[in-house]
Amino acid sequence: MEHVVLHVDLDQFIVAVELLRRPELRGRPVLVGGTGDPTRRGVVAGASYEARTFGVHSGTPLRTAVARCPEAVFLPLDHDAYLAASAEFMAVLREITGMLEVAGWDEAFLLVGTEDAERTARFVQGAVRERTGLACSVGIGDNRVRAKLASGLAKPAGVFRLDGTNWTAVMAGRPPEALWGIGGRTAARLATFGVHTVRDLAEADAATLAGEFGPRTGPRLLGLAHGQDPTPMRVKPPRVRSHGREVTFQQDLSDPGALRSEVCRLARQVSAELAEEGLLARRVVVKVRRAPFATHTHGVPLVPSTWDAAAIEGAALAAFNAFEPGRPVRLVGVRAEVDG
Repeated sequence: MEHVVLHVDLDQFIVAVELLRRPELRGRPVLVGGTGDPTRRGVVAGASYEARTFGVHSGTPLRTAVARCPEAVFLPLDHDAYLAASAEFMAVLREITGMLEVAGWDEAFLLVGTEDAERTARFVQGAVRERTGLACSVGIGDNRVRAKLASGLAKPAGVFRLDGTNWTAVMAGRPPEALWGIGGRTAARLATFGVHTVRDLAEADAATLAGEFGPRTGPRLLGLAHGQDPTPMRVKPPRVRSHGREVTFQQDLSDPGALRSEVCRLARQVSAELAEEGLLARRVVVKVRRAPFATHTHGVPLVPSTWDAAAIEGAALAAFNAFEPGRPVRLVGVRAEVDG
């Protein structure tokens, strides 16, 4: 018997949910985002593997996506369908083990005791597919970091094990950004002093890393290069810190009255969600994005904390009034930061 961490990750989740309803689209490039109209503003929320070969991924603007992949099928977002599928997915995993850490609506870590980790991973895949119709990849690791990376190496619909026995063989020659938690900017900074691979990072001087990235981040980067994960499994649901809503306008909006109406509408939605979940807002933040993509926020505290719609709406309007008037607005959002 051994204890391992499994990272279970649904493959092309949003697209996969859509393909359950539209099986005739399997094998075709499918992109999900916005209203499904690529001539309108919005970004790709989900891309099929066939679409990704054209350089289209989550976050790609829809207008860019249609230019790169004009033969793609574009579908509108259906949040309720994805939330329902996610809930069923998590229910399956919780029936397998109570030691579960939700990492997103399409991924989770499981801590399991098993005599055959690969067989257990295949069992998880079968249970998920039987109940949800969705395929998942499973990474097996001796900690969360290695399990997370392993699931990426298992895609699509595979099982891969990454632990201390094969870490160097699998990861040493890969670029630093292959590590979970290292992005392009950090990798570029690492390259300035000769770190181009995971092996380079693992062999880097600890003092140099601490001097370049700080006394906390430097050692963390070095630990990642060795596949270390000092963070324990978080088996409780993460604490909700905020509730927010936002809207992107198809044409930039300059009319102050129309913008205030949108702020009020969003604030009422947020307050309704807070009341439904029994959460109290202590601060309301309004986000405004202007062309091309400059984003700014203003916040107003609420004393006492409340979910009262009138109070949240009033705070949102006060925050909005702090912005310079008259300039065209691309996006506006309202977020309530909650007590906790």
